[in-house]
Amino acid sequence: MSKAHKKNQSPAVEPASSSRASGWGWPLLACCLLLLALGIWLVQVAKPQAPAAPLGTTVQRPMPVKHDGKLVDERQCQGCHAEQFAQWQGSHHQLAMQEASDTSVLGDFNNVSFKSDSETTRFFRKGREFWIHAPGADGQPQDFRVAYAFGIEPLQQYLIDTGKGHLQALGVAWDTQKKSWFHLYPGQCVDFRDPLHWSTPQQNANFMCVECHTTGYQRNYNSASNTYSSAWHALGVGCQSCHGPASNHLAWTREPQGWSNAGFSQAAHEKDNLNEVETCARCHSRRANLGDGFRSHLRLMDDYLPSVLAPVLYEIDGKIKDEVFEYGSFTQSKMFAKGVRCSSCHNPHSAKLRQEGNELCTQCHNPSGQAAQVGIAGQGLLAKNYDSPEHHRHPAGSPAAQCTSCHMPGKLYMVNDYRHDHSFSLPNPERALKLGTPDACIACHTAMPSAKLAEQFQQWFAQLPTKEPRYDEALLRIRQGSHGAAAALLEQLARQELPAIRRATLLAEVANYPGQPLFQAAINDLRHTAPQVREAAVSAVAALQPQRVDILGPLLDDPVRAVRINAGFQLLGLSPPQLGPYAEAWRKAIGEYEQVQASLAERAESHLNLAMLYQADGRSGLVEPALRTALKRDPDFLPARIALAQWLENNAQVEQGRQLLQESLHQHADSALLQHAWGLALVRTGEHAQALHALAQAAQLEPDNPEYGYVYAIALHDTGKGDLAREQLQALLARQPSNRAARFALMNYLKEVGQDAQARQLAAELALINPADPALR
Repeated sequence: MSKAHKKNQSPAVEPASSSRASGWGWPLLACCLLLLALGIWLVQVAKPQAPAAPLGTTVQRPMPVKHDGKLVDERQCQGCHAEQFAQWQGSHHQLAMQEASDTSVLGDFNNVSFKSDSETTRFFRKGREFWIHAPGADGQPQDFRVAYAFGIEPLQQYLIDTGKGHLQALGVAWDTQKKSWFHLYPGQCVDFRDPLHWSTPQQNANFMCVECHTTGYQRNYNSASNTYSSAWHALGVGCQSCHGPASNHLAWTREPQGWSNAGFSQAAHEKDNLNEVETCARCHSRRANLGDGFRSHLRLMDDYLPSVLAPVLYEIDGKIKDEVFEYGSFTQSKMFAKGVRCSSCHNPHSAKLRQEGNELCTQCHNPSGQAAQVGIAGQGLLAKNYDSPEHHRHPAGSPAAQCTSCHMPGKLYMVNDYRHDHSFSLPNPERALKLGTPDACIACHTAMPSAKLAEQFQQWFAQLPTKEPRYDEALLRIRQGSHGAAAALLEQLARQELPAIRRATLLAEVANYPGQPLFQAAINDLRHTAPQVREAAVSAVAALQPQRVDILGPLLDDPVRAVRINAGFQLLGLSPPQLGPYAEAWRKAIGEYEQVQASLAERAESHLNLAMLYQADGRSGLVEPALRTALKRDPDFLPARIALAQWLENNAQVEQGRQLLQESLHQHADSALLQHAWGLALVRTGEHAQALHALAQAAQLEPDNPEYGYVYAIALHDTGKGDLAREQLQALLARQPSNRAARFALMNYLKEVGQDAQARQLAAELALINPADPALR
């Protein structure tokens, strides 16, 4: 598994409060702001918004009939589905995970060694078993048994048995094409002290990997003993991984009249492509778990929390950046909006393309202008020969003439695994230069100046007028805090046909632009058909006006779990009288949230989440044990260390808290998060000189973090260094014009020294960015 794949299954984590006065007050656990928030690894469907329903209701889509079937031996499927079963045999799905054996292991275990930039791993055999000799969690070389082969091409990884049921994904993999060993993190000097080392929690395959390589997987983690008794119905991705338990389906084959349907998930047979795409998304998406395993008859967001188009994951125009798999890209595409589904192009049984080369695309994009498959809307298809030099401007049959070269540019992940972007974007060098995004033309024609390339492209492809304002250009303005940013955000949210994942991404930006127009837009999206939009709207509403029971209360009964638990969390801390008629619904929703965290008990993040829940819910006696358990699960999980230090300090154990922070800094001196927390701890004890040094370190280590630069500026001002404080804030605002806290602090500091004109100029700039900002009144 790659670094990004590890993030693919991050636990669902809620954010702590970010509200803060201009002074030095700091709420308990506030340093946990940098955790993976519920939704940060945060995709839903590109459907038009449904007509507005009365506030307090949500639109529910019909889904396949719920069933309580059981998993069966999939060899029984072969009798009626012989063709599909034969296609599945030998596929990447079938061979996704195999017991280590002479037939499954492709790597060279003939007593060979591989030396990375930090460690040496030796591969050898003991009889019929496969073993490695490598540094373990303590840095000491040991012998470890290889339990499973993982994948088959273009690389194969190996799961190492480290005892107590723990399976760890080795960081050295076998290149099946070059027939050689390689490290998944070359040049990063990953050793046993690094969170990416194969022995760490981030490389635990029980949690991170195995679910998507088996059928009917359950992690079965025991928190008391820190052991796994993980189980699966079958190795590999089988029929029931996608279709659901088949026992009722078999009963239907024997007695059809006794069943209202086949007892089988109908994801592959629905006219709407949503169900099938959500089925595939359980593995082919960047998402967080909401429990142990999934239920095939429910919505994706009942069991997972898919990521939005966060800047660390996607380019500003939606192209892939980090390893995000296919779902997030595909659901923002016009292809998905027109009804194309995964199986339109991919045979789900063989995992192969249905056609080779451009023939796959020209099924629909051809001179007839007709869609080739039922369920795909053909409106807008041009009757044109796309597979011709007149269109692609390259020699026929050349690699550059392939549709995928221009419309599905990809990236290498895990060193040698090339993945195509599934947003089906249009190349445009001029726009790429404007947005600062990758472009297929620029990537290929590296010898040609980009400006000249853009000019040639415009001559060839005269751009048609855009009917709607461009999402990518608007998002760039919004994230840069440029003039008109709030208007651009509001304009995009008013678009009815905007893909759901893009709408959810925009809602994550609303908190930076307070005001009634965007607040109302967020409220409107609480009734959207897509669960991901509703979940994002809950966070947006809460960010602008926290704990609005009248608005968020109805979402406590949302049909999808991810939405319910976010609504419950956002109302955390209110008493039953304050919750009024929603008190019982809130109790159930927050109970579900706690259940989600408990189901992820092997993760330090979840124990920190529980500590935050206990602290906010008045269960103070449970806070410290939860934080200490978090550190048992992962001693290097720094947010938990900081949270524990703050808890100790606030409970008359100041020295113990300081000692914990000092020990942490000694081990992680280059952590901006720790430097920031240490600086604040020093402020609280009146050691301002030392505090300034630590806060400055944090701001220097992560200059783009708005939190660190802002707090450092406040510290400078409050210790009599007003000139330096103003310089710090001016530099911060130059990089982040949408940083309201920095803007208002600078305005106040300018007024203090009689520079009212400069302060008014800052207010005037804010009016251009967001004229509805209530502070302007």
